[in-house]
Amino acid sequence: MVEDERDIAELVAHNLSRDGYRVEVAYDGAEALERLRNNRYDLILLDLMLPGIQGTEICRMVRENPAMASTPIIMLTARGEEVDRVLGLELGADDYVTKPFSPRELAARIKAVLRRSTHTGTSTGVLQVRDLVIDPETYVVTKQGKKVDLSATEFRLLYYLMQKKGRIFSRDQLLDAVWKDEAFVEPRTVDVHIRRLRSRIEDDPSSPIYIRTRRGIGYYVEADL
Repeated sequence: MVEDERDIAELVAHNLSRDGYRVEVAYDGAEALERLRNNRYDLILLDLMLPGIQGTEICRMVRENPAMASTPIIMLTARGEEVDRVLGLELGADDYVTKPFSPRELAARIKAVLRRSTHTGTSTGVLQVRDLVIDPETYVVTKQGKKVDLSATEFRLLYYLMQKKGRIFSRDQLLDAVWKDEAFVEPRTVDVHIRRLRSRIEDDPSSPIYIRTRRGIGYYVEADL
């Protein structure tokens, strides 16, 4: 957990420890980066506003580091405006929680994100679309033989669309399939993750060939690729 407000950090760490999690706390960005360089974590709780190195910059650095790119990130922010929530998702956060939040809400978000990061669906087969290959057993995505680093949620979304290629899915349908019963996730979240996926796998994200859009309906991967 990266949180500069010690009262909040200690309270959250206490509640999560009581639920069986092992929690380490960093109180600023520099300390967080030092811990991340020397350890591997199942999940990062990351405050958006930090002294020194901002949470947004830490999120960007984590996503650009192949060793940490798939680590789930939940952003914590005191600002509730949509632009800030979207910014966190654009940078690669899997979810966000707006302060003040209840321990129960945070625990539910953590369980949901960890569940998404460890399950991709019922099928276990390797899938391929053109030169894009996704392997749910190893959590590896390659394009033209080169590894593509995705977050856990991005991986799950891509895998679902490739499993169901030829079918068009609305935002709500993708929320039901990928985010399942999480009551806190907004339809806009799907658009943000689609944009991030396109920035990772498309040669020209403005003219995608893998993840297509049917205007007014939804997203799909073509069946005849």
